[in-house]
Amino acid sequence: MPETVDKQRKIIHVDMDCFYAAVEMRDFPEYQNVALAVGGSEKQRGVISTCNYEARKFGVRSAMPTGQALKLCPHLRLVPGRMQVYKEVSKQIRSIFERYTLKIEPLSLDEAYLDVTDCKMLYGSATLIAQAIREDIENELGLTASAGIAPIKFLAKVASDMNKPNGQFVIPPNEVQNVIDKLPLEKIPGVGKVSLEKLQKAGFFVCEDIKNSDYRELLLKFGRLGASLWKRSHGIDAREVETERERKSVGVERTFSKNISSYEECWQIIEHKLYPELEKRLLKANPGGDIMKQGIKMKFADFQQTTIEHIHSQLDLSYFKELLHDILQRQNGREIRLLGLSVMLKPEEKTKQLSLEL
Repeated sequence: MPETVDKQRKIIHVDMDCFYAAVEMRDFPEYQNVALAVGGSEKQRGVISTCNYEARKFGVRSAMPTGQALKLCPHLRLVPGRMQVYKEVSKQIRSIFERYTLKIEPLSLDEAYLDVTDCKMLYGSATLIAQAIREDIENELGLTASAGIAPIKFLAKVASDMNKPNGQFVIPPNEVQNVIDKLPLEKIPGVGKVSLEKLQKAGFFVCEDIKNSDYRELLLKFGRLGASLWKRSHGIDAREVETERERKSVGVERTFSKNISSYEECWQIIEHKLYPELEKRLLKANPGGDIMKQGIKMKFADFQQTTIEHIHSQLDLSYFKELLHDILQRQNGREIRLLGLSVMLKPEEKTKQLSLEL
């Protein structure tokens, strides 16, 4: 039987509201009340890192190509990112978290899980603790955050999105299953566009559909995703808040100011730009250099993206030649606007094999 979980854990997921853009609006008052995005200029052909809520009214979203964002919102104010500033602010946010708990799992600069099960402050109320953290952030840093409170991790993350911006949502233990039953599958962390299409074609739309289905059939049809969704749909998420997370991959990519198209152009970029940077990052992340896979990502002029990867135990420049040749078979005459390399790191422990037995 899949593992059960103590429903009395108190987990908070804190998510800053449009973090990079909010820092810019705080530091530069002239950016207030205008559609603002942090990202590459149209000339640089970058992507939007984040944008404020004024910009979102026009359909602008994070990870959207800057050119597309400007078409949706011609008066969009673009500013370059100040990563060092955002990192410093993130440290300040972390110091606020540490007043209440040391069980902190950062997911990025602007979001984190907090386990406050053992916190005695504010009567041990996770709701009051989340409120206090959000007030501290706003009063001391001039920024707003949203929070989700639940007894399991994935539901805390889902809850933090339910009352954005500058709000919080609580899912008490006795309401966990009721909330989960009505939850659309696209709200489950890890369910992407392609997976969602496959699930919907199979007749699965909300968690209750998964909950009422057969575990073995889900496992056969969807593999690990099916097993994970079955557990989530039954309110099972025994994952702890991890203060030290194991890194799973290392990557580097480049968006070109002018499209490229040939094998030779791609290889020049890989050999002289991307590979040396990937090698440097891998050495920092994993000095032993042990990996499981090497991969190439490519985005074409029509914004379609494809990735190819194969098993390989050590970083090898020459192996990328074979991968590049294979991925270019998918080009179909299109120009290339982005090229990236990645490696999947070898985990410290082998993942347990999935079983059809409950």
